[in-house]
Amino acid sequence: MISFFKKKGFLILALMFFGAVGFYIYQRVASSQPVVKGTKSYVVKKQLIKDILTLSGEIEATEKVTLRFQSSGMLTWVGVKEGDFVKKYQGVASQDVRELERNLKKYLNTYMETRWDFETARDTNDIKNIGGLTQDAREAALRALDIAQFDLNNAVLDVELKDIALKYAYLYSPIEGIVTMVDSPYAGVYVTSTQAEFEIVNPKTIYLSAIADQTDVVNLALGMKGTITFDPYPDDKIEGTVDQIGFTPKEDETGTVYEVKIKLKDDNLSTRYRLGMTGDIDFEMGQGRKVLAIL
Repeated sequence: MISFFKKKGFLILALMFFGAVGFYIYQRVASSQPVVKGTKSYVVKKQLIKDILTLSGEIEATEKVTLRFQSSGMLTWVGVKEGDFVKKYQGVASQDVRELERNLKKYLNTYMETRWDFETARDTNDIKNIGGLTQDAREAALRALDIAQFDLNNAVLDVELKDIALKYAYLYSPIEGIVTMVDSPYAGVYVTSTQAEFEIVNPKTIYLSAIADQTDVVNLALGMKGTITFDPYPDDKIEGTVDQIGFTPKEDETGTVYEVKIKLKDDNLSTRYRLGMTGDIDFEMGQGRKVLAIL
């Protein structure tokens, strides 16, 4: 009986010994492993993936005009500067009309002189009342009459052109908007028709001019709505509507692409959005199937 208890006590001591040795080895191994910092836990769940079509573009304006004189002349008045807001039909600039008026009178005198020459040629070469003309004489008379008619027509055109130049000596804006360019801001200088240009843009008529590849444009339709994000305002989202889709490809572009005009749901009275600003518009084309996602 004593022998049994001795064996049992020895077994317990042995188990305690091996347990202590095992715990010591585990602690050494655990302490030798590198500690991974910044570990995070993730949740895996099913999500619905949306089919989004994204187009990129920049702001343009429907109402944008460049005004210029039709002829050379002295610039006598400039009524605007860059940044001014002008109303429709407001005056912009004018040339010295005195020279233009004198030119018109000069060409009117030339017209009257040419008309008298024409009437004289018509009476002289009135072949209906002249008998006994040879064929050559008849043809010469007709040619003289035609030349006189041509000279009279040219004189009339000269007068009309000078009258047009006189009318265009005063520039006015056909739209309301912001003056974005003034080539010649000072009066008193002689300018040609290409030297004095005035550009005006109506900020209320801006739109996003986006580019769509031929494989994407077939999925668009007039009236489709999307969400626009402009690069200068990444946190702002505004609504846009497809207003026009180009029928012919855009030139000077890589590949076959079409212009898509996107109308903004914003009157832009504060001129927050300006020409040339870039941005993207997202169209939700549909929803795909549910897939596993790591959150």
